[in-house]
Amino acid sequence: MKARVFSILFRMLASTWRYRVEGAVPQGPCVLGFWHSSMTAVWKYFAHTRSVGVTSKSKDGDLLARLLRDWNYEVIRGSSSSGGTETLESMIDCARTRRVLLTPDGPRGPIHVAKPGAVVAAHRAGVPLVFCSVRISGAYIFQKSWDQFSLPLPFSRITLHFHTPMVFPPESSREDLDHALQEVSMLR
Repeated sequence: MKARVFSILFRMLASTWRYRVEGAVPQGPCVLGFWHSSMTAVWKYFAHTRSVGVTSKSKDGDLLARLLRDWNYEVIRGSSSSGGTETLESMIDCARTRRVLLTPDGPRGPIHVAKPGAVVAAHRAGVPLVFCSVRISGAYIFQKSWDQFSLPLPFSRITLHFHTPMVFPPESSREDLDHALQEVSMLR
C-alpha cells in the first residue's frame, strides 16, 4: 500500500517537470548511467519507453521498483552488494536489445564514484555506455543523505546532458575498462 501511494504522489509531482535536452538521446540498445543523487529526473524522462531499470533490493528500492513498473519499465533488482553476479548477467542480456538505466554510484556510494557494473555490462553486451548529467532549476536537497539526493520541485526545469557514447571493442583490456570507469567518475 505504501509503495502504491508513493508511486501515485510521485508521478503527480513528476508530471509537472519540464525538460531540455543537450546531446543525442540514445535510441537503441545501450547502458545509460546517471548519478544516484539526480536519478528521479532521468527515470521520469524515459518513462513509457519500454526501458529496463536497475534498482537495489532495499526498502527504498522497493518504492523505486513500484514507481518504475508504473512507468512501464522492466525492473531488475540487485546491486553490486546484493546479487551482483545475477544482476550483471540480467543487465547484459537486456542491454543487447534495449536501453538499460542504472546509477553507477548507487545504492550506497560513495557519491559520484562509479562501480564497474555499467562499464562491464556495456562491454560484454557489445553496446555503448552513455552517461547523462542532470541540472535542475529548483530542487530540495536532502543534506543528510549519502548522495545529497535532489528532488525536483513542482514545475522545475531539468536539463539532461547526454555525453558522447563510450564504445568498448571486444578486445578491450582490463586497463581500458578501468580507464573508462575513471572517466565516468569525472562526469558531472
